[in-house]
Amino acid sequence: MKSRSFWSLLVLLEVFLSVTCGWMESDRIRRLYADAGRLQQKESRSFEGTRRKVLYGQDGLHASCEKKYCGRGSKCVVNKETNQPECKCLEDCKPSYMPVCGSDGKFYENHCELHRASCLQRKKIYIIHSKDCFFKGDTCTMADYSRLKSILLDLQAHHHSQLSSPVEDRTSQKRLLVEDMFKYLDINSDGHLSSSELAQLMEKEALEDDFLDCTLEDLLRFDDYNNDGYLTLQELYTAFQVVQLTLPEEQKISVTTVTVGLSAVLTCAIHGTLKPPIIWKRNGITLNFLDLEDINDFGEDDSLYITKVTTIHMGNYTCHAYGYEELYQTHILQVNVPPVIRVYPETQAQEPGVSASLKCHAEGIPNPRITWLKNGIDIMPKLSKQLTLLANGSELHISSVRYEDTGAYTCIAKNEVGVDEDISSLFIEDSARKTLANILWREEGLSVGNMFYVFSNDGITIIQPNECEIRRHIKPSEKIFTSYEEICPKVEGGPVQSCLWASAVNVRDKYIYVTQPKQNRLMIIDIQTQKVMQSVDVDPLPAKLHYDKSHDQVWVLSWGNMRKSHPTLQVISEASAGENQHIIRTPFEDVDDFFIPPTNLIINHIRFGFIFNKSKSAVHKIDLETVTHIKTISFRNYGCKPQSMAYTHLGGYFFVQCKKNTSIIASPQLIIDSVTDSVIGPNSDISGTPYISPDGRYLVSAAEDSGRIKVQAITVQGEIKLIYDLQTNVHVSDLTFQPSFTEGNQYYIYATSHLQTDVLFVELSTGKMNVLKNLKEPIMSKDWPWSSYNRIMKDSGLFGQYLITPAKNSLFVINGRQNTLHCEVSGIRRGNTVVWVGEV
Repeated sequence: MKSRSFWSLLVLLEVFLSVTCGWMESDRIRRLYADAGRLQQKESRSFEGTRRKVLYGQDGLHASCEKKYCGRGSKCVVNKETNQPECKCLEDCKPSYMPVCGSDGKFYENHCELHRASCLQRKKIYIIHSKDCFFKGDTCTMADYSRLKSILLDLQAHHHSQLSSPVEDRTSQKRLLVEDMFKYLDINSDGHLSSSELAQLMEKEALEDDFLDCTLEDLLRFDDYNNDGYLTLQELYTAFQVVQLTLPEEQKISVTTVTVGLSAVLTCAIHGTLKPPIIWKRNGITLNFLDLEDINDFGEDDSLYITKVTTIHMGNYTCHAYGYEELYQTHILQVNVPPVIRVYPETQAQEPGVSASLKCHAEGIPNPRITWLKNGIDIMPKLSKQLTLLANGSELHISSVRYEDTGAYTCIAKNEVGVDEDISSLFIEDSARKTLANILWREEGLSVGNMFYVFSNDGITIIQPNECEIRRHIKPSEKIFTSYEEICPKVEGGPVQSCLWASAVNVRDKYIYVTQPKQNRLMIIDIQTQKVMQSVDVDPLPAKLHYDKSHDQVWVLSWGNMRKSHPTLQVISEASAGENQHIIRTPFEDVDDFFIPPTNLIINHIRFGFIFNKSKSAVHKIDLETVTHIKTISFRNYGCKPQSMAYTHLGGYFFVQCKKNTSIIASPQLIIDSVTDSVIGPNSDISGTPYISPDGRYLVSAAEDSGRIKVQAITVQGEIKLIYDLQTNVHVSDLTFQPSFTEGNQYYIYATSHLQTDVLFVELSTGKMNVLKNLKEPIMSKDWPWSSYNRIMKDSGLFGQYLITPAKNSLFVINGRQNTLHCEVSGIRRGNTVVWVGEV
């Protein structure tokens, strides 16, 4: 209904513009209005509708009628039996004569009567503009009535022929003509037009023949809104579509803050008589007709309703009346998020005299403030050299533990909209009296978890980074548990039994999936036993894996051959089960790559992913749960074939790197707004591969050729701001983020080069950078065809302090806490596939 009535109004406005441009051409105007019967917009007069209310209450909780939304034609009442709000059809409507025609072919005296009938009949009845319905049994047709008004304007223009002002001032011209017309018709100057005054003018001007079957008294019939038998100047303004719009200066910018999960109502402050429909835009994209699931109602008062706000909705929204873009209001929507925290470790056992750390990571908007309790008592008064808080309270450090330090340490994170807490337990025990907690901490915490699994030519190497210790080496000749095949079969004529890996993923710290492209299969490694459990056959040349934690699926991109001429995309469901895998063959063809956004503490469920095609300037949006295509987002206007993507939940922006074309200058990144699935333009002049920090607050763009790194901040109001631009000599191969150990909610970036031996690290908030030198030569790009990352940089999770990067024949472990090289593990060739197993 909204769409039909809105577009009818647009047509009427176009007629209005045509009329106002040429009142002097009487004959042409009359011909124009002879066919205008279907254009009269009675619906536009409902600009004083009652604002709808939005349901804020949760299921199962009592909600008053003030928070209950009921559709037009109904009202909210509280059920006396259940004491819950319900929607009931209106018993009657206020008497007013604003006739409308329904889609059921019936004539209704006003909008309320139509909506009430729709409610009672439980069927959709919308307003149509048909003279056959509207003037049933009436001799004055809509076309004749429109002609009457156009002739009146034409006569008034002849009376004031000197008012041939420029076209851009036609609204003021029309307003002046209507005001003069009112004075001319108001014979007794009492501010009201009566039927006798209108009849006198008809006789005086001898207009009966011109108006056919209409008379001036039809102005009273159709435009006397309060039905008092008189026309006021305001009613005459409305009859002739004279628009007066105002926006108070102090309301041109409005800031609205809402908590995630609730509903939001943005009300446009533009007021005026006979106000045209309000157009809402986000990032320049009109929202009114997009049929969005979360922005789906614009109300009788033209407000914007967001039914369930998430962080993607933050940002700027503008509203203006149709045809009056120069007068607009900006709404800044800020979304607050209650804290979500994670502590590490949940339990630990230490001997007296050693140091111990308890860490707490908190995310929320605004940034939460962290406090600690020990056994329910605030530890702040007890802080000392032995007991200190680091990184804005994110780490509680005990330099030399004693028996009395045993206890339950509660981390509490608070911000304006909520609180969250969790407990980290510490046991201090003599090594001679090991308890179960001590045994579990030492055996599970140090030997199974918190390890790097490195896949190289010589099999699988499991490294404990703190001691730079190889905990286990799974050789190529070892057997697969279920089939007794060798992990890496011998190649005839090959000098040494060697392994070839391409991509690996951690599945909930239970299994590791890793591809063997030349064997057309992937391996499943049981983390608890540190053994290869089984192999799974997939399509030829599996080159890329991704684990979708939201749906427990492993996505497998296979090339078909080294020319990538027969690519396929398969999905393994229930991946964390580790056995009896069900492989889904997707229908997507010509797949070049795919992108599935990562999760974090705040965003723990992802619904959609994207597929790139080799030859198309577009990305294809897919539903991850059903593995089906939803829509295609075209980049044809920008000549962009996508190469990589990054995503931030703050504002819901996707950043797309385009493949290089023949030009010397790299194409700028494109930005997709996930609310509208629209390309909103280039990301300024930013080019290069995009990387998003784990909290979504920073975008780092690394231009491989130039060595330029640009860092942008994404604010909690959804704005994207450049904070600094670094010129480096590092041609970036891969980049990752390391949480800061000195500042809460801050990161360092570590970047490797595809050509050089140096590793770059940068303090993200300040741009202060340094270099770790001489980490030996990387694997040559020609020896690593599986991705553009010929030298990866792998971090150790949310609480880890170590990073690992491979050289051609060794591995380097970096201490991220001290920003120094920790150790080198030699004898590992082509170890460019690495998985971290531990806390996440």
